[in-house]
Amino acid sequence: MTIFSVLTLCGGIGLFLYGMSLLGTSLEKIAGAGLERTLERLTNSRLKGLALGAVVTGVIQSSAATTVMLVGFVNAGIMKFAQTVPVIMGANIGTTITGQILRLGDLSGSQLIFELIKPSSFAPIVIAVGSFMILITKRRKTRDIAHLLIGFGILFFGMTTMESALAPLKDSNAFQEIFFMFRNPLLGVLLGAVVTAVLQSSSASVGILQAISSTGTVTFSMAAPIIIGQNIGKCITVLIASIGTNKNAKRVVVCHLMINIIGAILFLVGIYGFQSLVGFGFWEKSMTRGNIADFHTLFNIATSVILLPFCSGLVSISKKILKDDAPSRADSSLALLDDIFLDRPTVALEQCRKVTLSMGETIQENYDMAVTLLHHFDEKTFEKLNENEDFLDKCETALGEYLVRITSQNIRREDQKEVAELLHSVGDFERIGDLCVNVAEVGQFNQEQGIYFSEKGLEEIRIVTEAVKHVVTITLEAYKNDDLVVAYRVEPLEEVIDVLKEALKTHHIERLSNGDCSVQAGISLTEFLTNMERISDHCSNIALHVIEKLNSSKSFDSHEYQQLMHRGLTEEYKALYKYYESKYYDPIK
Repeated sequence: MTIFSVLTLCGGIGLFLYGMSLLGTSLEKIAGAGLERTLERLTNSRLKGLALGAVVTGVIQSSAATTVMLVGFVNAGIMKFAQTVPVIMGANIGTTITGQILRLGDLSGSQLIFELIKPSSFAPIVIAVGSFMILITKRRKTRDIAHLLIGFGILFFGMTTMESALAPLKDSNAFQEIFFMFRNPLLGVLLGAVVTAVLQSSSASVGILQAISSTGTVTFSMAAPIIIGQNIGKCITVLIASIGTNKNAKRVVVCHLMINIIGAILFLVGIYGFQSLVGFGFWEKSMTRGNIADFHTLFNIATSVILLPFCSGLVSISKKILKDDAPSRADSSLALLDDIFLDRPTVALEQCRKVTLSMGETIQENYDMAVTLLHHFDEKTFEKLNENEDFLDKCETALGEYLVRITSQNIRREDQKEVAELLHSVGDFERIGDLCVNVAEVGQFNQEQGIYFSEKGLEEIRIVTEAVKHVVTITLEAYKNDDLVVAYRVEPLEEVIDVLKEALKTHHIERLSNGDCSVQAGISLTEFLTNMERISDHCSNIALHVIEKLNSSKSFDSHEYQQLMHRGLTEEYKALYKYYESKYYDPIK
């Protein structure tokens, strides 16, 4: 075998892999998003899942692509982990169709029909037809079909190129001795797994083995372990795709590995056990492309048939290998919103209240982290802050849907007021969470841009953060305990915080004119103060919802109440305002 034969072989492998890629991509485009929607919906039984996996993989020519889609669906929560197991088995069956197509190269005969359907004959024809279609049409669907034909032709053209490059090896004793080594089942399995892992396609590696079989040196004893190893090696693509996914998505990969490894062990034990006890008559006979395709198909069908009844067991083992973490805050809290309580609105509302209180605790935690990040930003704390923010978002969505379902029941007037308070308060809690993230992002921006506040500015920021922490604390206390007295304390403190904001902006302008502060620091300060004021505004809203719920008067008007407070027409309001003013505003005068 000369250097030119090696170059021809490399070119043939390249054409073969490119043709397979183009064929799969074109088929996927022709099928459209319907494949994914079908996978999502039609997996409610094992047989349906098995058939679906086989059909979808037969269309896109890649079991790895099908399994990667499953990993994505489970990671996104679209599918349950248990639904994917039969689909994975079906995908293993569907991937064997490529080998069955490539067996056409074994056809022989002198008649015109046999000559035309040989890959060496029809490959140039379909390439020419596909190229002509691309030249004469601009329709996307037609061009996709043209690319499919070209991919099909390049696939077979690469196959025949590999075969012609390998032809001299038919009479090579050295090649036969090297290949004879792979009669050892462990070496054969290892070779099949490594080659498939490198190519990231079992169909491709089986096709290359079929091309090598044209030399006449590939016997059943050599090919069987290699084909079995190829089914293990194809798992590498899915393994890579699972990086960064959630635990259930990773379990899909574990299950995929288990199916292929268990199938490999069963076949190796069965084949070599029978060979040692009885013996196969064809054990040392050369295999054709068709024989290789048939064994590949038989292996995957038999594995799927054997393991299909044990889907539940595979799921259980996967869960034991990758054990569940402790329930997250979101899972524990949202589990309280069970449908079983909907028939008892009062109990259901109490469950909603518990979730809302959990949101309140999260807000307090987020506020403390946001203030810390403003001065000392670090990625781990910021990541935790964002995790909490995701929890608040989930709670808002789940509570909104659950409360709407409660209102569809025939509920009492008191419960109606409770629903109204919860709906309004949940939105305010979620917005406070968003504003805490905004404050943390000011700290991130300052660190990235090298922005620092002056000592006087830092002292004033400390006073504002204490005032806002105070308003958050009493707001949550009033909400948790339905305490009207505490709820009345929120509005005067919120007004003092508004005054503080304007005072700090004025002080910054003075420092800026004296050269004690930078313009960039002023931008960060303004952003910080705006978010702090808005936090106190939402606290005021929550306190107002509490007052409205606890007020026995049917004619209570929240807007009129706020206007009355702001005009300072009650002695209680005046006293509280004076107290908060002396505590937070007087120190910065």
